[in-house]
Amino acid sequence: MPTPDVLIYTRTAGYRHDSIPDGAVALTELARELGHPAEITEDPGAFTPGRLARCAVVVLLSTTGNVLTAEGRTAFESYLRGGGALLAVHAAANAEPDWPFYGRLLGTRFAGHPEIQRATVLVDAHDHPATAPLPERWTWTDEWYNFTSDPREGEVPGVRVLARADETTYRGGTHGEDHPLVWCRRLDRGRVFFTALGHAPETYRTPLFRAHLKGALTWLTT
Repeated sequence: MPTPDVLIYTRTAGYRHDSIPDGAVALTELARELGHPAEITEDPGAFTPGRLARCAVVVLLSTTGNVLTAEGRTAFESYLRGGGALLAVHAAANAEPDWPFYGRLLGTRFAGHPEIQRATVLVDAHDHPATAPLPERWTWTDEWYNFTSDPREGEVPGVRVLARADETTYRGGTHGEDHPLVWCRRLDRGRVFFTALGHAPETYRTPLFRAHLKGALTWLTT
């Protein structure tokens, strides 16, 4: 049988990040390092039961707006509940605003961000492959996303927050002392990983951030 692949979906129906091409290249390289071929697409027709059955992971790379068809949503939900895996990166928190399942899946939605600035990421979990390579306090420059709610308090329980933003180190945070940035969860037989980081093109050429993404893919495929 063919090796399950990584489907990198980059369609946008709202704001489009300049970093998407760099992110797609980086994720392709990281997937191959883990032994998985990768396909980059903006075709919503890829979300069929047959195509998704061949996927080790689906990546939503800074997707914005409604980017799936009704049939695609049904197929994607079935894939995830049946044992599939999702890596949602950065603006993927602003995707599918009209699909309640997706909001429940992530546990929250994008609410806005202040200007790009340097801040500190607080890494809470060094036993997870996505955050194990990161320092306990990581100085980083990004768009620091605010969310509509704490993802731990969503309709579906089981969110594990792996890293948070230290709001004392930048301007514009709205969550206070507990500002989730990176989290993971299981959904039925499937797995979901979200990182709010990844705004700038150069991000995807930075070794620590690439190690973060590679760790996420490792967790999703093991």
